[in-house]
Amino acid sequence: MGVAGIVEGLWKAGEMPLRDGLYRPDDTGVELHVEGPGAYHPDAGQPIPFRVGGPIDVARALQEHGVDGVDTCFENPLPNGSGWMSGGGGGTGNIGYLARLDTDRSLRWIAVMFLSNPFVEVRYEGMSAAFTNDWGNRLVLDLGGAALG
Repeated sequence: MGVAGIVEGLWKAGEMPLRDGLYRPDDTGVELHVEGPGAYHPDAGQPIPFRVGGPIDVARALQEHGVDGVDTCFENPLPNGSGWMSGGGGGTGNIGYLARLDTDRSLRWIAVMFLSNPFVEVRYEGMSAAFTNDWGNRLVLDLGGAALG
């Protein structure tokens, strides 16, 4: 078994990178562009936009942005038995995260979204998952696709 990567070590310590991105245990990552309205904004209760960008230098992102503690709101099994989805937020209240875990609960990826607010529940339709944040906004992701599988 190899040496744990930075991202995996953070997850095991209950922490996550403090920059928007989708991070994997092999210390690779891609930018995420997620905009989230405030609780009293006219767009509260609307779909959350989720766009994937280019690669992230994970070590540099950690150096420039630091880390935050993970505050888990849910951890639910995937409908096909291939693992778990975890979701919640971070210490400042506006940060949300989603993490896909293997059957042994080891990290497959974590998506950190600075403006999404904490995610409080998930509902599945096949391998499509609808995540809801504490404002009632929804983010729907295909967990069967290559990027999030």
